[in-house]
Amino acid sequence: MGSWAHFPHEADIGVIGRGPTKAEAFRQAALALTAVMTDPAMVRRVETVPITCHAASDDLLLLEWLNTLIYEMAVRGMMFGDFDVEIADGELRATAHGEPVDVERHEPAVEVKGATFTALEVRQGPDGWRAQCVVDV
Repeated sequence: MGSWAHFPHEADIGVIGRGPTKAEAFRQAALALTAVMTDPAMVRRVETVPITCHAASDDLLLLEWLNTLIYEMAVRGMMFGDFDVEIADGELRATAHGEPVDVERHEPAVEVKGATFTALEVRQGPDGWRAQCVVDV
């Protein structure tokens, strides 16, 4: 089972995803990203958006994944509350589940501008995978 968390970083905020697999850690990092803006449990699974990302390393793949989610939420006017994620050979294929932003129900706290290279790390440890970076708010 995975988990997500935040960590403070000056005026920005760090997101952390943990899981038994790399894909689950990336899923949890995406949930942490949503949680910067709203409670992911408040986002209904009304619409799906397919997402594909490629990168030369796991670190860069995490950065590409989070920035793609930020872009898709912005251009579609949506919040994503859950994700199906598969990762193989430097490619991430996912389905983001969410709904159009409802300001009254979602009560968005901040707007995330982008994922950064600050504290960017994807690694496997004895307790599973950890994926983290700082996002600019």
